[in-house]
Amino acid sequence: MRVLQFGRFWHDQHGGIERHVALLSKELATLGVEVVNLVAAQNLQGSDVTVDGYRLVQVPSLGMVFSTALAPGLVFKALALHREKKFDVLHLHLPDPLSHLASLALPSSIKRVITWHSDIIRQKKLLALYEPFLRHITRQADALVAATQAHFDASTQIPHDIPAQRRHVIPYGLDYAPLVLNPRTAVLRDELRARAQGKGLVFALGRHVYYKGFDVLIEALQHTDAFLVLGGDGPLRPQLEQQAAALGVSNRVHFSGRIPEEDLAAYFNACDVFCLPSVEPSEAFGLVQLEAMACGKPVVCTQLNNGVNVVNVDGQTGFAVPVRDPLALGHCLARLLKDDALREKLGQQALAHTDNYSVPTMAASHFRLYQDLLSTSR
Repeated sequence: MRVLQFGRFWHDQHGGIERHVALLSKELATLGVEVVNLVAAQNLQGSDVTVDGYRLVQVPSLGMVFSTALAPGLVFKALALHREKKFDVLHLHLPDPLSHLASLALPSSIKRVITWHSDIIRQKKLLALYEPFLRHITRQADALVAATQAHFDASTQIPHDIPAQRRHVIPYGLDYAPLVLNPRTAVLRDELRARAQGKGLVFALGRHVYYKGFDVLIEALQHTDAFLVLGGDGPLRPQLEQQAAALGVSNRVHFSGRIPEEDLAAYFNACDVFCLPSVEPSEAFGLVQLEAMACGKPVVCTQLNNGVNVVNVDGQTGFAVPVRDPLALGHCLARLLKDDALREKLGQQALAHTDNYSVPTMAASHFRLYQDLLSTSR
């Protein structure tokens, strides 16, 4: 079985979707699937290498516009790869107009699977132009996959007339092995704890972009004595640093920058509480919540009424607070940091909850779906 994954970008530079595609590709390869992951590079340097048992092809890019790579070569590369491999399945990860365009250049006889990661939220004007094409491709897909039923229920962009038998819920999986401490990361964890100087440590991680809500989290520090470690980087970092200084909380915020994957165990294990303060449904799942839970940490997220709240079950694995409410967020963090027993209880329940999100189960479900599609025709 030969599968072409349109992975958007390479996961080492980007977020949850890219990490999901990388994990799925790696695990599918162990099941005997020949996987090619076609992505846009960060710059004009392309590459074609084997990674974790699958082929990773990066196409040169001129940059990004409206969260989409300017990599026209991706269309031609997809055609060239298909001439070479004769793919059985195309797997798209939407929203991503570039891979959508590239898929249209390939024969309609190839089975098409679409994973719907989230609605398009911010680019309203462009959506008005693009949505008819988006609805068309989802209607034409052989299968539409989402990580939770909430993805389907909350979406305003997935056509409601797509038959139920073509909709499939396959939860994301996560590789938890890198989150186990080793001697080096244990030392780094202790250094992070020391930086907090005895205060409760809150960890948040993600690209510094509008929908992550990190500005709300920084404002919430006025209502709790917590120390915040904010991981990641992005265009809003200078504004967030200025905000922390203006609010007089910069001495309780550590901007760690981009955290190497091999160091993440230290950060998740160092914190008392993990926070995902997102303010838009562009945050449709939140894989980082599972990473925190795998380390036995309770999570505080926002009430987005989508997959985020399926992962973090309010009152069971942590708490969900109203969106864009720094007072509620601050009080919730303060409550958890003051109550050791509650924090321990929620953390252990969160750890048990991660059993529902394994990479082998996720990959096996996709493998069966591919097999079913190839054994039947619509």
